[in-house]
Amino acid sequence: MASFKNMQQAGANVVGSLSRSAAPQSPAPATATARAYDGRTQLREACKIRLDRIVADPNQPRKEFDEAALGELADSLKTKGQLQPIRVRWDEAAEVYVVVVGERRLRAAQLAGLDSVVCVVAPGNATPEELLEDQLVENALRQDLKPVEEARAYRQLLDRLGISQRQLAERLHVSPQKVTRALALLDLPADVQESVEQGAIAPQTAYEISRIEDSAEQQELIEKARRGELKREVVRERATKAPRKARTEGGRVEFRTSRGTVLVSGSDDVVAALEEALAQARVASADPARGQAA
Repeated sequence: MASFKNMQQAGANVVGSLSRSAAPQSPAPATATARAYDGRTQLREACKIRLDRIVADPNQPRKEFDEAALGELADSLKTKGQLQPIRVRWDEAAEVYVVVVGERRLRAAQLAGLDSVVCVVAPGNATPEELLEDQLVENALRQDLKPVEEARAYRQLLDRLGISQRQLAERLHVSPQKVTRALALLDLPADVQESVEQGAIAPQTAYEISRIEDSAEQQELIEKARRGELKREVVRERATKAPRKARTEGGRVEFRTSRGTVLVSGSDDVVAALEEALAQARVASADPARGQAA
C-alpha cells in the first residue's frame, strides 16, 4: 500500500465531498490566485490506484450490469476522463482494494483499458453489515438495483441486524412502505421474480399480486400481467376484497390486511394481544398524549 503514496494527485479535488475526514491545506501566497484555494482542502484518502490492485466485492447486492451502458461509460472515461471516484477499502488478508461503491465505474475503466482510477479509501474496518448498508443506500438512491436485488439486500440486512422493517427504513432513509413492498416480491414464485427483473411485470403490480392469497387467482393475474393485459388498479381492488390469512413464522404471526400489516410476536394468546393492541390504538387515536403513555 505504501507504493501508492506518491500517486496522490490533484484528482482528489473532484471527490472532496465524499471524504469523511480531510486535512487543512497550507495557506497559499497572498495573491489573486489564492482565491482558488479558498474553501479547498487536500484529502488524505484520495489517490489513484492501479486497476490490477482493485477487485469487486462478491457480496455487492447488484449482480447484473447493462453491457451497452458500460460501453457508453467506458467511452466517456476515454474522452472526458473520470468524473466520479470509486470508493474502496483495503483488505489486509487479500492485500487488495475491494470496491465499496462504484463497481460499474471499475468495470467501465477495465473496458476502456485504463491503467488506474481515482479512488477514495474508506477509513477503518467496516463490518459486512455496514458495507452492505452503504452499497444498498448508494444503489437504491441511484436506482441502479433491480427490484428483486433490492429486496434480497433488504432481507439480508434484516436477518443480519435483527431489526424491524421500520428500523431498517429509518437507517436507509427510505419509506417503510418501500421496504414492505420490496420484500413482498420475495414471496412470489421464482419465475415471477424473474419476470419482474426482466421488466415483463411492473414491481408495483407484482406487489399487489403478492397480497392475494388464493394461488389460482394469483396465477391468473400473473399471466395477464405478463401479457400486458392487467392494470395495477384492478389488482389492487381484487387484493383489497380478497380474504386474508395469518402467516406464522418463527413464533410470529403476521396478519396482512387491506390497510397494512399487523405483526404479533412473543405472545401465546394472539387474540388477547390483538385486543390489547386495539384498545391501545383506540386510546391513542382519541388522546395521542395518553396513547404514548400507554
